[in-house]
Amino acid sequence: MLRKIRIILAAIFFIGVTLLFLDFTGTLHAYLGWMAKVQFLPAVLAMNFAVVVGLLLLTLVFGRVYCSVICPLGVMQDIISWVHGKTKKKNRFRFSYSPTKNWLRYTVLVLFVLGLLLGAHSIAILIAPYSAYGRIAGNLLAPLYQWGNNLLAWFAERAGSYAFYSVDVWIRSVSTFIIAAVTLIVVGLLAWKHGRTWCNTICPVGTVLGFFSRFSIFAPVIDTEKCRNCGLCGKQCKASCINMKEHEIDYSRCVACMDCIDTCNEGAIHYARRSFARAQEDKKDIQEDKKGADQSRRAFLISGAIAGTAVAAHAQDMKVDGGLAAIENAQKPERQTPLVPAGALSVKNFQDHCTACQLCVSVCPNEVLRPSTSLSTLMLPEMSYERGYCRPECTRCSDICPAGAIKPVSREEKSSIQIGHAVVNLDACVVNTDEVSCGNCARHCPAGAISMVRKNPDDPNSLRIPAVNEEICIGCGACENLCPARPFTAIHVEGHEVHKMI
Repeated sequence: MLRKIRIILAAIFFIGVTLLFLDFTGTLHAYLGWMAKVQFLPAVLAMNFAVVVGLLLLTLVFGRVYCSVICPLGVMQDIISWVHGKTKKKNRFRFSYSPTKNWLRYTVLVLFVLGLLLGAHSIAILIAPYSAYGRIAGNLLAPLYQWGNNLLAWFAERAGSYAFYSVDVWIRSVSTFIIAAVTLIVVGLLAWKHGRTWCNTICPVGTVLGFFSRFSIFAPVIDTEKCRNCGLCGKQCKASCINMKEHEIDYSRCVACMDCIDTCNEGAIHYARRSFARAQEDKKDIQEDKKGADQSRRAFLISGAIAGTAVAAHAQDMKVDGGLAAIENAQKPERQTPLVPAGALSVKNFQDHCTACQLCVSVCPNEVLRPSTSLSTLMLPEMSYERGYCRPECTRCSDICPAGAIKPVSREEKSSIQIGHAVVNLDACVVNTDEVSCGNCARHCPAGAISMVRKNPDDPNSLRIPAVNEEICIGCGACENLCPARPFTAIHVEGHEVHKMI
């Protein structure tokens, strides 16, 4: 019964989180967005103490149920391992006990925390479980989902229905796509052959929760009087944490999947309250761990405290004038300062908190957000306006960000937040290059920050060129997106290191 409950809850969380990355309409985020915000690392970076404390208490009471129910990457590994177990009958009992590798677990954890502290986010977030799954879902599953939607839209159109509509399917970042594919292959192969190896040797969240789960009140317990030493439970344990020779379970690696309970034919394993003597024995085991592992744990706790302090600190379809002939795509300009969404507060705040889960990229309806290809900010979302612009009335990215990298803002607030300002290159403007009248940027500026002035003030017949009022420009990118100059637009937006209200 416990195993069935665990599977049902895991399926709900896994499907819900996956749909968050697949739903391009934004409809489901109002109902399922909380599933992203209860993920451990995003909650830590967002300083959502209620969620962090709740997850730690959950672990102290029930063990690592977070890893087997809430974490999408953990559930994905269980699915892969289960599929392998079904391929051949002999694969059902393919695991065996292996000693814990504390030196590796805590070394990776300390390096992960140091990476966050020292600003090496692109390296640290490679192994963050929720973010890793988000990149897999957003880069590998989303295109398949969108192609399926477009196929339904094609049939619906011919049936005279508008129940579905086509969307653009594009690879936002080749480098992030490759990283997502490699992550899926590595984690998938480990899960296929060895079950929860990734969770219990590499995953930093698994290591943290494993430390607390040593003291969990409830856990699978072996009744030595009933046990016949058949070893079935150990062969079924995907965490490889059941030592049948000693009748011991390594609770730091046990993910409370309940598989061992269902496997035991003698009823020798049951999920129950652990005795005080057992808890004392676990404390003794901790004290007997290698000195290096103890130092690593202390380093993690210290680093975690420091980290908490540090963390605190085709909408327009590329048409000219909204309905004339399509023009070739513009090339991305070289910005001196990157653009980050309204609600990010500053470039530094955004980079300090972002886990590169790509949820904001998946939900952006205007295709403005995409993963960075720069080595220093690899995979972190950035804004660019070749495919659309950031509409002042859209707040989807700030509504769903689980890590606090983009704070929630209202539509009214967003219209007053200056994330950057437009810069004009008159040498590339079609008014000068083609001697034609344009004014596209001024007509579409929602802030009224662009005005058209005569090239020659003394000539009443002179063509007009754009002039930007930087004081009221909000950096939405409508001017850049709709500028007809190619291959580089004659006007582009430079980001601001710190956003300000205007």
